[in-house]
Amino acid sequence: MSVTDKTTDSAPTEKSQVSAPKVNWRVFTIASLIIISFSIWAMLAPANADGTMKTVVAWIAENVGWFYVVTVTAVIGFVLWVALSKVGSVRMGPDHSRPQYKLFTWVAYLFAAGVGIDMLFYSVTGPITQYMMPPAGEGQTAAAAEDAVVWTMFHYGMAGWAMYALLGMAMGYFAYRWGTPLSIRAALYPLLGKRVKGGIGDAIDIVTLVGTVFGVATAMGIGVVLLNVGFSIMFGLEQGLALQIALVIVAVVLTIAACTSGVDKGIRWIAELNIWSAAALLLYILVTGQTSFLINSLVENIGRFVFTLPERTLQTFAYEEGGSEWMSGWTLFFWAFWLAWGPFVGLFLARISRGRTLREFVIAAITAPVLCDFLVVSIFGNSALHEVLGGNTEFAQLAMESPEQGWYALLGMFPGAPLLIGLGTLSGMLFYLTSSNSGAMMMSNFSSTIQDPSQDGPKWLRIFWAVLTAMLTISMLVAGGVTTMEHATLIFALPVTIIAWLVMASFAKALRMERGESEGRALHQASTAVHGGQVRDRTWRQRLAGMRSYPSKTDVAMFMENTAQPALAELVEELIAGGDQATMDLVPNEDTGIPSYAVTVPISDHRDFFYQVQAVEAPVPIFGGRMSPKAGVYYRVEVFTQTGSDGYDLMGATHQQMIEDVLIRYEGHLGFLTHSNQYNYASVLTPPVASVTPTTREEDENVSLAGDDDSDGDHSVGDHSVGGHSDGGHDAK
Repeated sequence: MSVTDKTTDSAPTEKSQVSAPKVNWRVFTIASLIIISFSIWAMLAPANADGTMKTVVAWIAENVGWFYVVTVTAVIGFVLWVALSKVGSVRMGPDHSRPQYKLFTWVAYLFAAGVGIDMLFYSVTGPITQYMMPPAGEGQTAAAAEDAVVWTMFHYGMAGWAMYALLGMAMGYFAYRWGTPLSIRAALYPLLGKRVKGGIGDAIDIVTLVGTVFGVATAMGIGVVLLNVGFSIMFGLEQGLALQIALVIVAVVLTIAACTSGVDKGIRWIAELNIWSAAALLLYILVTGQTSFLINSLVENIGRFVFTLPERTLQTFAYEEGGSEWMSGWTLFFWAFWLAWGPFVGLFLARISRGRTLREFVIAAITAPVLCDFLVVSIFGNSALHEVLGGNTEFAQLAMESPEQGWYALLGMFPGAPLLIGLGTLSGMLFYLTSSNSGAMMMSNFSSTIQDPSQDGPKWLRIFWAVLTAMLTISMLVAGGVTTMEHATLIFALPVTIIAWLVMASFAKALRMERGESEGRALHQASTAVHGGQVRDRTWRQRLAGMRSYPSKTDVAMFMENTAQPALAELVEELIAGGDQATMDLVPNEDTGIPSYAVTVPISDHRDFFYQVQAVEAPVPIFGGRMSPKAGVYYRVEVFTQTGSDGYDLMGATHQQMIEDVLIRYEGHLGFLTHSNQYNYASVLTPPVASVTPTTREEDENVSLAGDDDSDGDHSVGDHSVGGHSDGGHDAK
């Protein structure tokens, strides 16, 4: 046995050896050709394109509309199961990881990325249309009024955010907990195995990318149709296609400027400003409008939404004449819209949610932004309804025939209308830019191979997708405007429904494995308790000394060299003598300058055993039993496994206690494998992210996705650390 200094390996927090993002030319080329071909067809033969899409949409609504409904219902049930079950405590990252963004910024990202300007567009026309011409029963009645706003709340409620939550937590879980690339194909590895690395994986990315581009282009088209009216009112410009195209071009320029600055600069600033402008707009309407009516109706709307949600979720209007036509124009369109947006918003949310638990992620996604949606829809919708209930039928007709005109007509009815119209246009522009910015960034990610989840696709690729999305938007405006966009979205979202089912099946397998590991560890801990507890427990004198000490970097370096390394080396020698292919590797750590030691025991057809001791910098407590008269930092020796650090400190342990701690972990790992075999929990569903001995065993189906994307084929502890416990030192502080 020899301890190898792997100079090519990176420390758990080192990213330098991870390959830079590379363009996936097959995905990029095929997706681009599909979108460009559609755009040219729509611009050169707009009547033919519009007629063809109408025919396809009618067929979908009549024959497979139920599939959209069942898919959305299943997604809602699945994410609620994840949030409410034991696996909800699993983190999107190592066990020791913590969120990167403060709560307000994170919620601002959730809201701004997942809601587009289309919500403003439909917030007036939706409730009025459902009041005048409801899907069932007579219109312009008290019953129709009670349901009018609730239908729009339903379309902008839990269904879409459940889709975002599903795809976001699946991609985030595999990327941050197991070190796979942040992509849809990586989330399908437990289901499809090595096939996700080839043609099938590329096909999944192409479908995802094309659906995303059409979803974003639809929102952009709806946005410029709405903003076209606002700019016309404010600056006296002539409304029409020319102004809409000009707005698309301006938006592309602003999008390029913002998305090339990254998540933490331009996009973050716009997202937070978006929240404040929307809040100011709603507050103005609430205070200067029918305040008591709006508050009362909001409470009633939310109550009616909650108690009728199961019925509405599975409603297909099979017994209503013209039911399929209403479904295609409303519920199916919105479900397709959410499905098309799901991959890119899910990827964006995963990108900003490292360290959060699955439960926290799901509950936040289906509550905070949904409540914001409800406020927007209820305040705008009920303000419009109040006007119609007062006898203003001309306004009702305008809102149904020209939603963008109806929205601005409503703003013009309030005191200080010019100010409100300006604020409404600003808010709409921010909604527009946020979706466009995040969309361009995530499209570049979908068409790239990215090992490190904290990285994004090349900047030039973001610019390309921003321009191509603008081209598609213009082509659909030429072909027929909003209606054509709705049709295109419903058609191209159909393949994404299949991906949603695949993700649920794949993620369920991974979560069963997580549950099996947890239960196996619990059984092992119970058995060790019978024999006097875990042997890594220290004497009372060691514990008391530990409470009073704050080891320096030098102290920890000496401990690692004089105690940890010899103990681990002795254990590895014994494992090798017993026939195991155990290895111990020295892993540099640039954060602390103190090398780590990693022990790996390959287990055929199962997840390898991995144990790493690493120096971690931590702040000296300023209160409690360990209070120190000196401020600053001290150093701990923490144990990292494949899922991160348990947070306990080994500093001060003896040679024998070090060996016993490894054995406790090893026995627990074997207990997990035994339990997983008994209960049919697959223990190799997620690919091991590294092999510290690539020369001693051949690659098989369980080779890391991150490693496979690396052209040099180097699978190292460092690569493992990037996914399994990156930023270990920082997170443990």
